[in-house]
Amino acid sequence: MLQHFQYKPLYKEERIPGWSFSFYFSGKRMEGVYHKNGRIEWKLERPVSQYETALEKQVHDLMLFHVYDQQR
Repeated sequence: MLQHFQYKPLYKEERIPGWSFSFYFSGKRMEGVYHKNGRIEWKLERPVSQYETALEKQVHDLMLFHVYDQQR
């Protein structure tokens, strides 16, 4: 389970899509960029392969909620 999820726009002009995000997983800080097409670019290091798919799904779900659902 990821903890302390945070995100912020990559650009000052918030209408330009792209967000940086960070969270902790198993006591380790994870960082990445969430692109407008849903692609995730990991910054510090990729998650261990057995967790990567599950973590990416959680990041997608959180970004959909915080960025897209909150705009309605």
